[in-house]
Amino acid sequence: YVAAVYEHESILSPNPTALVDRQSALELMGRNLDIYEQQVVAAARQGAQIIVFPEDGIHGFNFTRSSIYPYLDFVLHSDFVKWNPCREPYLFNDTEVLQRLSCMALKNKIFLVANLGTKQPCEHTDPHCPSDGRYQFNTNVAFSDDGMLVATYRKHNLYFEYAFDTPPEPDYKMFDTPFAGKFGMFTCFDILFFEPAVNLIRQYNLKQIVYPTAWMNQLPLLAAVEFQQAFATAFNINILAANIHHPTLGMSGSGIYTPVKSFIYHNLESYGGKLIVAEIPVITTDFKTKLKKTPGRVSGKGNEQLPPLFYAEMMYDNFTFVPVWGEKGEVQVCANTLCCYLNYRRAVFTDELYALGVFDGLHTVHGTYYVQACALVKCGGLSFSTCGQEVTDATSLIGFQLWGNMSTPYIFPLLLTSGITLDFPDQMGWKNNHYFISKNRTSSGLLTGALYGRWYEKD
Repeated sequence: YVAAVYEHESILSPNPTALVDRQSALELMGRNLDIYEQQVVAAARQGAQIIVFPEDGIHGFNFTRSSIYPYLDFVLHSDFVKWNPCREPYLFNDTEVLQRLSCMALKNKIFLVANLGTKQPCEHTDPHCPSDGRYQFNTNVAFSDDGMLVATYRKHNLYFEYAFDTPPEPDYKMFDTPFAGKFGMFTCFDILFFEPAVNLIRQYNLKQIVYPTAWMNQLPLLAAVEFQQAFATAFNINILAANIHHPTLGMSGSGIYTPVKSFIYHNLESYGGKLIVAEIPVITTDFKTKLKKTPGRVSGKGNEQLPPLFYAEMMYDNFTFVPVWGEKGEVQVCANTLCCYLNYRRAVFTDELYALGVFDGLHTVHGTYYVQACALVKCGGLSFSTCGQEVTDATSLIGFQLWGNMSTPYIFPLLLTSGITLDFPDQMGWKNNHYFISKNRTSSGLLTGALYGRWYEKD
């Protein structure tokens, strides 16, 4: 099927904490919706059957609970009400944004997914009801190609979003399409947690996901395109990911991903939005991970000098590292219960410093979640203290096998190359209670080759 995602550079409120009236809020959102409309027309012309827009794209961000209120549409989070906002605008008040989105879908005969702020009044008899008598949700909406509202999803894992409430229960939301079957949806930070993202995919055996996001890139392990691809690979699904474009905030990185190929956009240099349109296969069956050679054990060959262990901070976590020196070799490094093993060969020997790092613990900055990671990374310079820094360019072409005795089945294989481009493992999977990835030789300089494990039970 043909899919489109749009990385949108939002027109933002100059002062998001100021209180404005509904009319002014609609005016600002209207300017963003005008751009959406142009992109829907462009995508439909290229044969797209579905288009996805980013999180916060219509209203922007950095609001307070009261300053966002004029920007919120009313939406009934119910699967029982069949409603076409374009054809039946009179049914509910404060639905101007929904009406415009619905009309875009209808006019262009395209499925459309967007993110907006929504409000829902609640009674004080409801124990979860906020003191101001209303819920405010970060919401994805999906419209069918005739403008029907077919699904609404309320973001569960909020990322410092003080204007919004967490829904009382996680939403598992899907919609059906004639061209690719069922699509599931969740938003941004949700991708790092079991609920609802992983549970949704597993419970309903979903193969297509739409994913609005407003993601700040964090190298070396959590660049947007890097993790989006790893997620598609780990679950053997297609992901249509639309990120916001704000280079000054480090926000870029959208794509259309399959488990074996991706169409991506990552650009922190220039301004303006970007439409990606690609044709991808509908995944119907599980393709099996290719398994060939068993990774060998690293043998202690007597009295040879082992490389020194050192510690450095990476992604705000204290990693234990071992340097990856020379043209080829085998190294290992352990922390807590996790041991990581690497054998490597550099096709072209450069003086760049690489290191193999391990972390097995609770990550506590900008969210709390348990990580098990084995990571081969390029260091920022030639001294150990630069390992773990954000690096965007590399020249070393490396072939490697990396494996670890992970305690969780949820492992995201990361393979990031120079200029924030993606590469794909030749093989990966479980062998003798170890998870491994191998790459014969990277297509360009290696930035990160890693196993990023999420041990959800220990969050």
